[in-house]
Amino acid sequence: MSAPELVEFVARSLVDDPDAVRVKVHREGDTTVIELHVAEDDMGKVIGRNGSVAKALRTLLKVIAAREGEPLSLEIG
Repeated sequence: MSAPELVEFVARSLVDDPDAVRVKVHREGDTTVIELHVAEDDMGKVIGRNGSVAKALRTLLKVIAAREGEPLSLEIG
């Protein structure tokens, strides 16, 4: 499973409106940036209390980045 697919899978599992989940990928220098967009009402579910869910997603991406040898970044908006 690729990093964008993983982010999309986790986000769809967390939110009330999975059809509103959008994942976009683009490059910024050497880094691959994954942009996650969800419905406004679901933003809190994806970020979590004190950012705990977002931190967990970023930790998973660090593991994938280390395995693939390519820096990854997650932006939630």
